Amino acid sequence: MEEDRPHTNLPTKTLDLDADLQKKHQAMLDRLSNRHQARLDTSLARRSDSANSSESTSSFLSRFSASKQSIDSQLADSRLIATSDPSRLRSHFANISSSISDLEKLVAENSYFLPSYEVRSSLKTISDLKQNLEILNSELIPKKKFSFKNKATAKKELPKEPEPIKPDTVSVSNFKLPNSPGFRNKTNETLVKKLRGTEIGEFTLSDLESCEVRLIGCCNAVFMNRLTNCKVYMGPVIGSILIEEVEGCVFVLASHQIRIHLAKSCDFYLRVRSRPIIEDSNVVRFAPYCLDYEGIEMDLEKAGLSEETGNWGNVDDFKWLRAVQSPNWCVLPENERVGKVRTEDIGS
Repeated sequence: MEEDRPHTNLPTKTLDLDADLQKKHQAMLDRLSNRHQARLDTSLARRSDSANSSESTSSFLSRFSASKQSIDSQLADSRLIATSDPSRLRSHFANISSSISDLEKLVAENSYFLPSYEVRSSLKTISDLKQNLEILNSELIPKKKFSFKNKATAKKELPKEPEPIKPDTVSVSNFKLPNSPGFRNKTNETLVKKLRGTEIGEFTLSDLESCEVRLIGCCNAVFMNRLTNCKVYMGPVIGSILIEEVEGCVFVLASHQIRIHLAKSCDFYLRVRSRPIIEDSNVVRFAPYCLDYEGIEMDLEKAGLSEETGNWGNVDDFKWLRAVQSPNWCVLPENERVGKVRTEDIGS
């Protein structure tokens, strides 16, 4: 009996050990359960964001398709109008051009949430519509014919032919500028606008020569047309930037989507969420965004551009479809870049 006493405590120790193991096991189960719940919550949030984005994209595609069908219908009516009432052709083509410009603006305003392939497809569709319009315009409104006249006939006054349609009315290249706040028709001026705290949604730069433009703060969209030898320093844009007919300029821009048309000998310092698009452009160079001013980090965060994606160097040239590098653009060599640009230093 005495020999059995040392073994009487073994069951108690075993019970204590089992209790500790059960506690550790339960703690591990709790951690696994919490981790699973966190992943589930994250997954549900992502699905919700994806659903919202999908609904927005679906709504855009529906509007885009309806507008395209309307424009196609107007283009199809052109030949009938040319036969029945040729005097209406010019105004008819002007209306089509305006509709195409509105469609391009629709893409610009919604591109920040659209998948990149939808943006590219939409812009390609717009380009095709413009080309079809130009073909019809050239075919149905013939240019004035040249013929020799003898002196007697030359002295006789002939009725004047209607003036040809101006390029900015019917054109495959020019987009219709919105009637938004902006700087227009300036030469050799420094133009400054603080957008922070304002209600400005869109901003326009048009017909500027040898000007320096500084836009501080955020806006939704920016349109630029006919700029020569200008420097444009701009805070982040929440939506899109459309640039057309620019030469000898320097642009420092941040945006979700940037499209450049008819640019020549320009440098672009960009931060952009999607790949920049160029068309009918040459001798254009690209480098990363380099603007700095007080509060810019807050503006970049507001615009969803706080992270550098590296897309400034992933340029799509719509007029160069070969697999090799387009000769129309290149990366700006580091030894030729301007470095960090602060608004306090600009113009000094």
